[in-house]
Amino acid sequence: MKQLSRTRLAIVTAGAVAALFASNGMAMGMGGCMMGCTSGTTVIDPPRGAAFQDPPVMANLSATPGIVEVNLEAKLAPININGSVANLQTYNGTYPAPTIKLKQGDLLKVHFKNSLPDAGNNLMGQPRADTNLHTHGFHVSPEGNSDNVMLHFSRNQTFDYQYDLALHPGGNLNWYHPHAHGNAAEQVWAGQAGAIDVDDETTVLSGYETHIMVLKDISLSGGAPAAHTDSDFMNGKEGNVMMVNGKVNPVLAMRPGQVQRWKIVNASNARFYKLKLAGHNLNVVGTDGGLLDKPYAQSTVLLSPGERIDVLVKASTTKAYYKLTAEPYNRGAGASASQQITLLTANVTGTSLSQSLPTSVNPGAVRMAVPAGAVQRSLTLSMGMMGMMGGGMGMATINGIAFSETNGAIDAYTIPSLLNTYEVWTIYNNSMMDHPFHQHVNHAQVLSISGGDSTYASFYTTKPAWKDTVIVPRMGSIKLLVPVKDFTGMTMFHCHILEHEDMGMMGVWDIR
Repeated sequence: MKQLSRTRLAIVTAGAVAALFASNGMAMGMGGCMMGCTSGTTVIDPPRGAAFQDPPVMANLSATPGIVEVNLEAKLAPININGSVANLQTYNGTYPAPTIKLKQGDLLKVHFKNSLPDAGNNLMGQPRADTNLHTHGFHVSPEGNSDNVMLHFSRNQTFDYQYDLALHPGGNLNWYHPHAHGNAAEQVWAGQAGAIDVDDETTVLSGYETHIMVLKDISLSGGAPAAHTDSDFMNGKEGNVMMVNGKVNPVLAMRPGQVQRWKIVNASNARFYKLKLAGHNLNVVGTDGGLLDKPYAQSTVLLSPGERIDVLVKASTTKAYYKLTAEPYNRGAGASASQQITLLTANVTGTSLSQSLPTSVNPGAVRMAVPAGAVQRSLTLSMGMMGMMGGGMGMATINGIAFSETNGAIDAYTIPSLLNTYEVWTIYNNSMMDHPFHQHVNHAQVLSISGGDSTYASFYTTKPAWKDTVIVPRMGSIKLLVPVKDFTGMTMFHCHILEHEDMGMMGVWDIR
């Protein structure tokens, strides 16, 4: 086990953006569509597949109420991907990984084992077998054996994580994945991702059939996940097989008039999903940080990597097949800018079931006013061409600093925050590509979004939603109200295009 040092944290002012990087800083011609160029829509409409299945549920080894205890092993396993068997990096041999089911206030114990093979170093110079665990969305301590991403584990090492959810909100979908710097992109791409479902306090939604949907893409080459290239790190890697719970276009049965609850996580490295269900609204009842006050009908819902959404779907009274599609969305790179993809098919069939949407879900969900005296901070996300000539790797920075580790010590832009305060973070995107911004430990409310998808901006700046991942539009900005509460310690904020995180678009949040 390696514990990263706190001794070399580079603290710089918000305006100290390195002059080495141009204001738009984006390398062109890297094998992707860096300027968002599209020439019409490509329709990807695979045949209807097998019956929809939720991911398997992780076995709870504990018989004690309030304690969930699981074994979690990172290992290679043969997985059937749309008819082709490939060796993927998995948790417990399944793809996606098993869902960890919890209740608010539970104590989660994870017996972790790293059984990844020795496969040399990757393009970032990191041993591919080094890994760790991040519980994305948990409001828990970032220190010790909790959600401590400063810990790294070599192959064959074991570790016991423990997460106290006494202060974590209920009613939200989280997920788990590796967070070892320089390895996160390759390991998530290769299959290491699973959902964590924290049950609701309310019974309002308990009568609806509920499903978990893990959205993930992949490309295969030679019976393994396709290898990363330099351009993949600059653009963010997208796959050519798009799946829900590891299956291509599964068929989900719904009865006419039935209301189902879908909890959806975007577990892809870089692909954005603009979700649309033909003939239906997606009624949003929850976001990253928990339940909303009531359902909000949306014709489309945009999910960047790391984001989650909780929706109610009331099936039509007309029996038919209805496609859940990812509509084209121009994030500034990648094939998804011009693709319309059928992800899942809802088969409305059988006897009718008359169910209604609730009028109220979580009355305690409100939008906060900015408290007087809130500390103002400014962050700038940039992509740079330094080192690109001659086949070198580009750089991704926050306030001109690229996160790096040298001999166990960290160089990074650092935010020193005081416990039990509120801060307003303005995050500028100085590149020609959208960046999903993720902060650990504390959820935030979105005050403003400049640029990007207008529906996304309107929703998150007006609804009582708590978020840990928010899209910063290219050449645009966002403003977040960030509570600093309950836990001290060092944690992270970063772009959740995982290739950009590995390239350096990550900083340290030092809560004191």
